[in-house]
Amino acid sequence: MDFNGCKDFLMETAKTLLTTDSPSGFTRRAVEAAEGIAQGLGYATRRTNKGGLVIEVPGREHTRKVGLAAHIDTLGLMCRAISDKGELMVTRIGGPILPTLDGEYCKIYTRAGKVYTGTILSLSPAAHVFDDVLSRPRDEQNMYVRLDEVVKSAGDVRALGIEVGDYICYDPKTTVTGSGFLKSRFIDDKGSAACLLTLLKLMADAGVKPRYDAEIHLTVYEEVGHGGATIPWDLDELLAVDMGCVGLDLTCTEEQVSICAKDSAGPYDYDMVSRLVTLAKEGGVDYAVDVYPHYSSDVAVAWKAGSDAKAALIGPGVQASHGMERTHFHGMRETIKLIALYLECA
Repeated sequence: MDFNGCKDFLMETAKTLLTTDSPSGFTRRAVEAAEGIAQGLGYATRRTNKGGLVIEVPGREHTRKVGLAAHIDTLGLMCRAISDKGELMVTRIGGPILPTLDGEYCKIYTRAGKVYTGTILSLSPAAHVFDDVLSRPRDEQNMYVRLDEVVKSAGDVRALGIEVGDYICYDPKTTVTGSGFLKSRFIDDKGSAACLLTLLKLMADAGVKPRYDAEIHLTVYEEVGHGGATIPWDLDELLAVDMGCVGLDLTCTEEQVSICAKDSAGPYDYDMVSRLVTLAKEGGVDYAVDVYPHYSSDVAVAWKAGSDAKAALIGPGVQASHGMERTHFHGMRETIKLIALYLECA
Protein backbone atom coordinates (compact mmCIF):
# COMPACT_ATOMS: atom_id res chain seq x y z
CA MET A 1 0.00 0.00 0.00
CA ASP A 2 1.24 3.47 -0.93
CA PHE A 3 1.25 5.26 2.43
CA ASN A 4 3.07 8.29 1.03
CA GLY A 5 0.70 8.64 -1.90
CA CYS A 6 -2.41 8.92 0.24
CA LYS A 7 -1.82 12.51 1.39
CA ASP A 8 -4.35 14.19 -0.90
CA PHE A 9 -7.16 11.77 -0.06
CA LEU A 10 -6.30 11.90 3.64
CA MET A 11 -6.32 15.67 3.86
CA GLU A 12 -9.45 16.07 1.74
CA THR A 13 -11.24 13.51 3.89
CA ALA A 14 -10.06 15.30 7.03
CA LYS A 15 -11.26 18.65 5.67
CA THR A 16 -14.66 17.18 4.77
CA LEU A 17 -15.16 15.84 8.28
CA LEU A 18 -13.64 18.82 10.10
CA THR A 19 -15.79 21.38 8.29
CA THR A 20 -19.01 19.46 8.96
CA ASP A 21 -20.39 20.73 12.27
CA SER A 22 -20.98 17.86 14.71
CA PRO A 23 -20.81 18.59 18.45
CA SER A 24 -21.96 15.68 20.61
CA GLY A 25 -25.67 15.03 20.05
CA PHE A 26 -25.74 16.91 16.72
CA THR A 27 -23.72 14.55 14.54
CA ARG A 28 -26.07 13.36 11.81
CA ARG A 29 -24.39 15.28 8.97
CA ALA A 30 -20.88 14.13 9.91
CA VAL A 31 -22.09 10.52 10.08
CA GLU A 32 -23.66 10.91 6.65
CA ALA A 33 -20.38 12.30 5.28
CA ALA A 34 -18.31 9.41 6.69
CA GLU A 35 -20.92 6.90 5.58
CA GLY A 36 -20.83 8.23 2.02
CA ILE A 37 -17.04 7.94 1.88
CA ALA A 38 -17.03 4.37 3.23
CA GLN A 39 -19.82 3.20 0.94
CA GLY A 40 -18.12 4.86 -2.02
CA LEU A 41 -15.09 2.68 -1.30
CA GLY A 42 -17.26 -0.44 -1.39
CA TYR A 43 -17.72 -1.14 2.32
CA ALA A 44 -21.02 -2.02 3.96
CA THR A 45 -22.17 0.21 6.80
CA ARG A 46 -24.87 0.32 9.41
CA ARG A 47 -26.08 2.90 11.92
CA THR A 48 -26.37 2.31 15.64
CA ASN A 49 -29.50 3.24 17.52
CA LYS A 50 -27.63 6.17 19.12
CA GLY A 51 -26.59 7.46 15.70
CA GLY A 52 -23.05 6.13 15.38
CA LEU A 53 -21.63 4.49 12.27
CA VAL A 54 -20.25 0.97 11.92
CA ILE A 55 -18.19 0.04 8.86
CA GLU A 56 -17.82 -3.66 8.18
CA VAL A 57 -14.42 -4.87 6.93
CA PRO A 58 -14.41 -8.60 6.06
CA GLY A 59 -11.22 -10.45 6.89
CA ARG A 60 -9.35 -13.36 5.38
CA GLU A 61 -10.18 -15.42 8.46
CA HIS A 62 -13.39 -15.48 10.46
CA THR A 63 -12.27 -16.97 13.77
CA ARG A 64 -11.86 -13.62 15.51
CA LYS A 65 -13.36 -10.15 15.32
CA VAL A 66 -11.48 -6.95 16.09
CA GLY A 67 -12.86 -3.47 16.47
CA LEU A 68 -11.39 -0.07 15.77
CA ALA A 69 -12.99 3.04 17.24
CA ALA A 70 -12.71 6.75 16.51
CA HIS A 71 -15.19 9.46 17.35
CA ILE A 72 -16.64 12.08 15.04
CA ASP A 73 -18.47 14.11 17.65
CA THR A 74 -16.72 17.30 18.69
CA LEU A 75 -16.73 19.98 21.32
CA GLY A 76 -19.28 22.74 21.01
CA LEU A 77 -21.69 25.11 22.72
CA MET A 78 -25.43 25.31 23.30
CA CYS A 79 -27.68 28.25 24.04
CA ARG A 80 -28.59 28.09 27.75
CA ALA A 81 -30.40 31.43 28.05
CA ILE A 82 -31.33 34.56 26.08
CA SER A 83 -30.68 37.85 27.83
CA ASP A 84 -33.01 40.83 27.90
CA LYS A 85 -30.63 42.52 25.41
CA GLY A 86 -30.80 39.63 22.93
CA GLU A 87 -27.49 38.02 23.84
CA LEU A 88 -27.17 34.25 23.62
CA MET A 89 -25.69 32.89 26.83
CA VAL A 90 -23.86 29.60 26.44
CA THR A 91 -23.13 26.25 28.04
CA ARG A 92 -20.29 23.98 27.01
CA ILE A 93 -20.64 20.66 25.21
CA GLY A 94 -17.61 18.64 26.21
CA GLY A 95 -14.53 20.52 27.35
CA PRO A 96 -13.61 23.39 25.02
CA ILE A 97 -11.04 25.83 26.41
CA LEU A 98 -13.37 28.82 26.59
CA PRO A 99 -10.73 31.60 26.52
CA THR A 100 -9.64 30.36 23.07
CA LEU A 101 -13.17 31.00 21.78
CA ASP A 102 -13.17 34.73 22.48
CA GLY A 103 -13.72 36.35 19.09
CA GLU A 104 -14.52 33.18 17.13
CA TYR A 105 -17.20 33.15 14.45
CA CYS A 106 -19.97 30.61 14.90
CA LYS A 107 -23.23 29.26 13.50
CA ILE A 108 -26.47 28.83 15.40
CA TYR A 109 -28.70 25.96 14.28
CA THR A 110 -32.40 26.18 15.14
CA ARG A 111 -34.69 23.18 15.48
CA ALA A 112 -36.66 24.46 12.50
CA GLY A 113 -33.58 24.10 10.30
CA LYS A 114 -32.55 27.74 10.06
CA VAL A 115 -28.89 28.68 10.45
CA TYR A 116 -27.71 32.04 11.73
CA THR A 117 -24.20 33.41 12.18
CA GLY A 118 -22.62 35.16 15.10
CA THR A 119 -19.48 35.80 17.12
CA ILE A 120 -18.50 34.42 20.53
CA LEU A 121 -17.41 37.30 22.78
CA SER A 122 -16.62 38.34 26.31
CA LEU A 123 -19.32 40.36 28.03
CA SER A 124 -16.62 43.04 28.23
CA PRO A 125 -15.57 42.99 24.58
CA ALA A 126 -14.48 46.57 23.87
CA ALA A 127 -11.14 48.08 24.90
CA HIS A 128 -12.56 51.59 24.55
CA VAL A 129 -15.51 50.89 26.86
CA PHE A 130 -14.79 48.35 29.60
CA ASP A 131 -12.24 48.71 32.37
CA ASP A 132 -12.06 44.93 32.81
CA VAL A 133 -11.63 44.07 29.13
CA LEU A 134 -8.41 42.17 29.91
CA SER A 135 -9.23 40.82 33.35
CA ARG A 136 -12.82 39.62 33.01
CA PRO A 137 -13.00 35.81 33.13
CA ARG A 138 -13.65 33.97 29.90
CA ASP A 139 -16.16 31.42 31.17
CA GLU A 140 -19.80 30.44 30.75
CA GLN A 141 -21.02 33.25 33.00
CA ASN A 142 -19.04 35.93 31.19
CA MET A 143 -19.23 35.03 27.50
CA TYR A 144 -22.05 35.24 24.99
CA VAL A 145 -22.87 35.02 21.31
CA ARG A 146 -23.47 38.25 19.40
CA LEU A 147 -25.96 37.47 16.64
CA ASP A 148 -25.49 38.89 13.16
CA GLU A 149 -29.12 40.04 13.21
CA VAL A 150 -30.77 43.24 14.42
CA VAL A 151 -31.97 42.14 17.84
CA LYS A 152 -32.50 44.29 20.92
CA SER A 153 -34.46 41.93 23.17
CA ALA A 154 -35.09 38.28 23.95
CA GLY A 155 -38.33 38.60 22.02
CA ASP A 156 -36.46 39.70 18.90
CA VAL A 157 -34.23 36.63 19.16
CA ARG A 158 -37.14 34.27 19.67
CA ALA A 159 -38.91 35.80 16.67
CA LEU A 160 -36.02 34.46 14.57
CA GLY A 161 -36.77 30.96 15.82
CA ILE A 162 -33.73 30.78 18.11
CA GLU A 163 -34.38 29.13 21.45
CA VAL A 164 -32.66 27.68 24.49
CA GLY A 165 -31.16 24.31 23.53
CA ASP A 166 -30.05 25.36 20.04
CA TYR A 167 -26.55 24.27 19.05
CA ILE A 168 -23.77 26.81 18.59
CA CYS A 169 -20.96 25.52 16.36
CA TYR A 170 -17.76 27.50 16.12
CA ASP A 171 -15.49 27.79 13.10
CA PRO A 172 -12.87 24.98 12.95
CA LYS A 173 -10.54 27.16 10.84
CA THR A 174 -9.30 24.09 8.96
CA THR A 175 -6.04 24.69 7.09
CA VAL A 176 -3.48 22.41 5.43
CA THR A 177 -0.05 24.02 5.12
CA GLY A 178 2.54 23.47 2.43
CA SER A 179 4.84 22.01 5.08
CA GLY A 180 2.37 19.21 5.81
CA PHE A 181 0.61 20.48 8.93
CA LEU A 182 -3.11 20.07 9.44
CA LYS A 183 -4.34 22.97 11.60
CA SER A 184 -7.90 22.88 12.86
CA ARG A 185 -10.16 22.59 15.80
CA PHE A 186 -11.56 19.08 16.26
CA ILE A 187 -8.59 17.08 14.93
CA ASP A 188 -9.54 15.24 18.12
CA ASP A 189 -10.85 13.02 16.70
CA LYS A 190 -11.81 13.67 13.11
CA GLY A 191 -8.14 13.44 12.17
CA SER A 192 -8.11 9.82 13.29
CA ALA A 193 -11.44 9.09 11.60
CA ALA A 194 -9.84 10.39 8.39
CA CYS A 195 -6.90 8.03 8.98
CA LEU A 196 -9.24 5.05 9.24
CA LEU A 197 -11.17 6.01 6.10
CA THR A 198 -7.89 6.53 4.25
CA LEU A 199 -6.70 3.06 5.24
CA LEU A 200 -9.94 1.67 3.84
CA LYS A 201 -9.16 3.36 0.53
CA LEU A 202 -5.61 2.01 0.51
CA MET A 203 -6.93 -1.49 1.21
CA ALA A 204 -9.60 -1.23 -1.48
CA ASP A 205 -7.12 0.09 -4.05
CA ALA A 206 -4.60 -2.66 -3.26
CA GLY A 207 -7.20 -5.42 -3.00
CA VAL A 208 -6.08 -6.44 0.50
CA LYS A 209 -8.02 -7.46 3.60
CA PRO A 210 -7.27 -7.62 7.30
CA ARG A 211 -6.43 -11.02 8.73
CA TYR A 212 -9.59 -11.13 10.84
CA ASP A 213 -13.06 -9.67 10.41
CA ALA A 214 -13.02 -6.07 11.59
CA GLU A 215 -15.53 -3.38 12.45
CA ILE A 216 -14.80 0.33 12.49
CA HIS A 217 -16.96 2.14 15.03
CA LEU A 218 -17.30 5.89 14.54
CA THR A 219 -18.88 6.94 17.81
CA VAL A 220 -20.84 10.15 18.42
CA TYR A 221 -20.83 10.81 22.17
CA GLU A 222 -17.17 10.41 23.17
CA GLU A 223 -16.66 14.04 24.15
CA VAL A 224 -19.42 13.79 26.76
CA GLY A 225 -18.33 10.42 28.13
CA HIS A 226 -20.48 7.62 26.74
CA GLY A 227 -19.45 7.16 23.12
CA GLY A 228 -18.03 3.66 23.55
CA ALA A 229 -20.69 2.39 25.94
CA THR A 230 -22.54 0.45 23.25
CA ILE A 231 -19.58 -0.97 21.32
CA PRO A 232 -20.50 -4.69 20.96
CA TRP A 233 -19.23 -7.16 23.52
CA ASP A 234 -18.43 -9.85 20.92
CA LEU A 235 -15.14 -8.20 19.92
CA ASP A 236 -11.93 -10.02 20.81
CA GLU A 237 -9.93 -6.78 20.74
CA LEU A 238 -10.63 -3.08 20.47
CA LEU A 239 -8.15 -0.51 19.20
CA ALA A 240 -9.17 3.08 19.84
CA VAL A 241 -7.67 5.53 17.35
CA ASP A 242 -7.80 8.91 19.02
CA MET A 243 -5.38 11.81 19.35
CA GLY A 244 -1.91 11.38 20.79
CA CYS A 245 -0.95 13.95 23.42
CA VAL A 246 1.94 16.41 22.95
CA GLY A 247 3.51 18.53 25.70
CA LEU A 248 5.07 18.58 29.17
CA ASP A 249 7.21 15.45 29.66
CA LEU A 250 5.48 13.43 26.94
CA THR A 251 7.83 12.31 24.16
CA CYS A 252 5.44 12.22 21.19
CA THR A 253 5.63 14.85 18.45
CA GLU A 254 3.14 15.80 15.77
CA GLU A 255 5.15 13.75 13.27
CA GLN A 256 4.72 10.49 15.18
CA VAL A 257 2.05 8.00 16.16
CA SER A 258 1.58 7.78 19.90
CA ILE A 259 0.94 4.49 21.70
CA CYS A 260 -0.73 5.14 25.04
CA ALA A 261 0.33 2.88 27.90
CA LYS A 262 -1.98 4.53 30.46
CA ASP A 263 -4.36 7.45 30.77
CA SER A 264 -6.49 8.84 33.59
CA ALA A 265 -8.78 5.80 33.43
CA GLY A 266 -5.88 3.42 33.98
CA PRO A 267 -3.55 1.20 31.96
CA TYR A 268 -4.39 -0.34 28.62
CA ASP A 269 -3.96 -4.06 27.98
CA TYR A 270 -0.27 -4.83 28.53
CA ASP A 271 0.06 -7.58 25.93
CA MET A 272 -1.75 -5.57 23.28
CA VAL A 273 0.32 -2.45 23.94
CA SER A 274 3.49 -4.55 23.81
CA ARG A 275 2.42 -6.05 20.49
CA LEU A 276 1.81 -2.58 19.04
CA VAL A 277 5.28 -1.47 20.17
CA THR A 278 6.85 -4.55 18.56
CA LEU A 279 4.92 -4.01 15.33
CA ALA A 280 6.05 -0.38 15.22
CA LYS A 281 9.68 -1.30 15.83
CA GLU A 282 9.77 -4.11 13.29
CA GLY A 283 7.70 -2.19 10.75
CA GLY A 284 9.81 0.96 10.82
CA VAL A 285 6.99 3.11 12.19
CA ASP A 286 7.98 6.39 13.87
CA TYR A 287 6.29 6.08 17.26
CA ALA A 288 6.39 7.09 20.90
CA VAL A 289 4.96 5.46 24.03
CA ASP A 290 3.44 7.88 26.53
CA VAL A 291 1.22 8.19 29.59
CA TYR A 292 -1.53 10.79 29.16
CA PRO A 293 -2.25 12.80 32.34
CA HIS A 294 -5.74 14.18 31.54
CA TYR A 295 -7.38 11.81 29.09
CA SER A 296 -9.95 9.08 28.66
CA SER A 297 -11.23 7.27 25.57
CA ASP A 298 -14.01 5.12 24.20
CA VAL A 299 -12.09 2.11 25.54
CA ALA A 300 -12.57 3.18 29.16
CA VAL A 301 -16.29 3.59 28.60
CA ALA A 302 -16.60 0.24 26.80
CA TRP A 303 -14.75 -1.47 29.67
CA LYS A 304 -16.93 0.20 32.30
CA ALA A 305 -20.00 -0.89 30.35
CA GLY A 306 -18.84 -4.49 30.64
CA SER A 307 -16.75 -5.22 27.53
CA ASP A 308 -14.27 -8.07 28.01
CA ALA A 309 -12.22 -7.15 24.93
CA LYS A 310 -8.52 -6.52 25.22
CA ALA A 311 -7.98 -2.90 24.23
CA ALA A 312 -5.35 -0.32 23.42
CA LEU A 313 -5.12 3.27 22.19
CA ILE A 314 -3.02 4.94 19.49
CA GLY A 315 -3.24 8.17 17.52
CA PRO A 316 -1.28 10.87 15.71
CA GLY A 317 0.42 13.43 17.93
CA VAL A 318 -1.84 16.48 18.33
CA GLN A 319 -0.63 19.75 19.83
CA ALA A 320 -2.92 22.13 21.79
CA SER A 321 -5.79 19.70 22.32
CA HIS A 322 -9.27 21.19 22.82
CA GLY A 323 -7.93 24.50 21.56
CA MET A 324 -6.42 25.39 18.18
CA GLU A 325 -5.10 21.92 17.42
CA ARG A 326 -2.38 20.88 15.00
CA THR A 327 -0.92 17.64 13.67
CA HIS A 328 1.22 16.67 10.69
CA PHE A 329 0.79 14.39 7.70
CA HIS A 330 3.71 12.30 8.93
CA GLY A 331 1.98 11.57 12.24
CA MET A 332 -1.23 10.64 10.45
CA ARG A 333 0.68 8.47 7.97
CA GLU A 334 2.50 6.64 10.75
CA THR A 335 -0.84 6.04 12.45
CA ILE A 336 -2.24 4.49 9.27
CA LYS A 337 0.85 2.30 8.91
CA LEU A 338 0.58 1.01 12.47
CA ILE A 339 -3.12 0.21 12.07
CA ALA A 340 -2.35 -1.71 8.86
CA LEU A 341 0.33 -3.70 10.70
CA TYR A 342 -2.03 -4.39 13.58
CA LEU A 343 -4.71 -5.65 11.18
CA GLU A 344 -2.14 -7.80 9.34
CA CYS A 345 -3.40 -6.49 6.02
CA ALA A 346 -2.49 -8.68 3.03
